[in-house]
Amino acid sequence: MQLGDYIRTIEIDALWNGQRHVIWHLTPDVNILSGVNGVGKSTILNKVVKYLLNINKINKKDDGITLTIYPEGSSYVNFDVIRSFDRPMVSSDLLNIVTDAILQSELDFYLYQLQRKYLDYQVNLSNRMVELYTNNVPNAHEKAQKIAYEKTFFQDMVDDLFSETGKKIVRDKNEIFFTSLDEVIPPYKLSSGEKQMLIILLTVLIQNKQPYVLFMDEPEVSLHIQWQQRLISLVRSLNPNCQIILTTHSPAVIMDGWGDCVTDVDDIVS
Repeated sequence: MQLGDYIRTIEIDALWNGQRHVIWHLTPDVNILSGVNGVGKSTILNKVVKYLLNINKINKKDDGITLTIYPEGSSYVNFDVIRSFDRPMVSSDLLNIVTDAILQSELDFYLYQLQRKYLDYQVNLSNRMVELYTNNVPNAHEKAQKIAYEKTFFQDMVDDLFSETGKKIVRDKNEIFFTSLDEVIPPYKLSSGEKQMLIILLTVLIQNKQPYVLFMDEPEVSLHIQWQQRLISLVRSLNPNCQIILTTHSPAVIMDGWGDCVTDVDDIVS
């Protein structure tokens, strides 16, 4: 199965029991789906995500979905999906988790998973830098510094976002912790909005600037309006090769120059 860089077209034959047909032509960078409540924004996104999750399964149902992926001949894309609704966790969610952390919500669970991936990300950074020196790459030291700065750039970004509440990332720990009022706290003690933003940025960071697709369903939930405005630019600065596909009700999300990236559901559904 050839891995593609991004999705060029989404076509759905069977939206709402076949009553509506969707054709959505996408750009490689930012794609925002807008519309009133109940018009099908989340339904479209969910169908595409379900299709991608099931693409390797035997006897899967495609629900009438066709994806055109770049480059031509690709049949799959690397992707993540972020949902904004923070529901309490039930005991069954914790059966396979061994941790000292107190996980009380779905956002906590996402953060727990991302902590593990963040450790892998740092190992990957170290391996990239070692490879520069072992292969005697010209200007290896400068290139290694540039690689190391990717993590620092992320940390500085989070510190700037959380500056009004005085929280800062602890720089000498491999996992993410924060200092707050001279106390070291885990990310599970952040507010819902802080958790949401940290999850989005961590999800993007650990992709190491590789091409992939990020689905977000109403990411503005719990985010301050200033964070809503900055969201897309922050994601793109962490990974300019990330194709963003999101649904939103918030005008603030598009206020930072993303108005031309908005598609109304009525314009792609017949």
